[in-house]
Amino acid sequence: MFVTRLSASAGTADRGPGSDFWFMPLQQRTAAGVRVGPKESLALSAVYACVKVLAESFAVMPFQLFRNRPDGTTRTEDRAHWLYRIIAKRPNRFQNHYEWRLMVQGHLALRGNAFNQISSNSRGEITELLPLHPDRMAVEMINGGQDYRYAYTTEDGRRLYYTRGDIWHLRGLSDDGIMGLSPIEVGRESIGEGLAMQAYSARFFGNDARPPGWIEYQGQFKDAEAKVKWRDSWQRAQGGANRGKVAVLERGMKYHELGLKNTDTQFIEGRGLKVADIARMFRVPLHMIGDLARATNNNIEHQSIEFWTGTMLPYAELWEAGIEYTLLGQGLPGADDLLEPEFDMDRMMRGDAAARSAYYASRTQWGSLTPNEVREREGDQPLPWLNHTMRPANMVRVDESGERIASQQGQLGGQQQDQQPGQNARSDRAQNAQAAGAAVAARWMQVVTGNAQRMARRMAAGQVVSIKLLADALAITEPAASTWMAALDLSGLTETELADSLAELALKGDAP
Repeated sequence: MFVTRLSASAGTADRGPGSDFWFMPLQQRTAAGVRVGPKESLALSAVYACVKVLAESFAVMPFQLFRNRPDGTTRTEDRAHWLYRIIAKRPNRFQNHYEWRLMVQGHLALRGNAFNQISSNSRGEITELLPLHPDRMAVEMINGGQDYRYAYTTEDGRRLYYTRGDIWHLRGLSDDGIMGLSPIEVGRESIGEGLAMQAYSARFFGNDARPPGWIEYQGQFKDAEAKVKWRDSWQRAQGGANRGKVAVLERGMKYHELGLKNTDTQFIEGRGLKVADIARMFRVPLHMIGDLARATNNNIEHQSIEFWTGTMLPYAELWEAGIEYTLLGQGLPGADDLLEPEFDMDRMMRGDAAARSAYYASRTQWGSLTPNEVREREGDQPLPWLNHTMRPANMVRVDESGERIASQQGQLGGQQQDQQPGQNARSDRAQNAQAAGAAVAARWMQVVTGNAQRMARRMAAGQVVSIKLLADALAITEPAASTWMAALDLSGLTETELADSLAELALKGDAP
């Protein structure tokens, strides 16, 4: 069971019967003289920060489960399925979905493998996913190497065996297809060097950042034992809590302090380079683990987006593929292949408010998002009158040759009525206004009314208005404008009456 006792959580310092020390693999010392394992590497702040960033970033991604139509045209979200409840709500009796994903992704990022015991009911629905500690899990080949099983060692020393169908195994980069490569094992020399530098730094500053010295003595000690005894007494008198106290030297002894060269202090710069080396191993941007030495306001946003697309997207695809393959059994006879799990990263890459506003404006203007979908993404409640899509009023449909497709007025006896090009302006205007919504239609009316008033003022003032100018101003054909001009009698007409007549002409369009 993944729930460990308090004594087992103390790390390698606790070597009692319940400690994980007895189940951890033996580690050889690196070239720097340090033993490196998953738990030891967490003592290096850069490793812990990288693993924490990867685990927390994945745990906050919303999980969505879609059901595709058989023809693949559309899909709908399915929240009633048992898989959605397991992944997005309650994976097991001990953890909520965030804690569970945080733990499993942490195992995957640190050790390259993550294991979950699958519990199901009589209907074949999975009811629980219980994480198992990777350090206690081993893989054993069976049937002459044709298959394998999982062997798990419990805290009390019992060995439990699971078939492949009992374990959901998430593995990272693998060289054998069975076990994922541990990033700690692959980068153990680099991590060991960082741990050695950290230990040296601690000892250096524990000695008040002062280099060691040597004592000059003109005489001779009685024997080697007397020499060692005096040295130990000196270290006790000047080390630990006694550092900085006045030393008393006898028999003409002199203390000489070793000089500290500039090259001796460059290990601090080396530690900074080691942070970048470890961040590179986990593919985590430096600013996300607190290293802002080379960060700017411009590149941080782009690096954050690259983190989601280059680092977290492969992890999301790994989880999604594992869910489809192991939990849903897709590809097997009788499996539901229309389900599509997805971890949504769109909200993580939204950028600042200005960028989001421009993005949403473009999507809504071209009809690919409704205003309510935008409100939902921003965490606002939907409004009943915003469940529609929009399109620009000046956009029309065209055929393969680029010619405008004439609108259709309706159906008659099951057959669509034929319409001639150039005779459908009124229908096109009505359809454009309806598709663009009430706001666009109102704006169109304002434009037409304004143009009609301007034309009326010119005519009332005695100015000559050409047929082409009138047709362009009212968005009608020139024959319609010519017919209206021929029947026009300005005697007795006021400017207002003339404007109303022009507005009516614009609304009628080419109709007789």
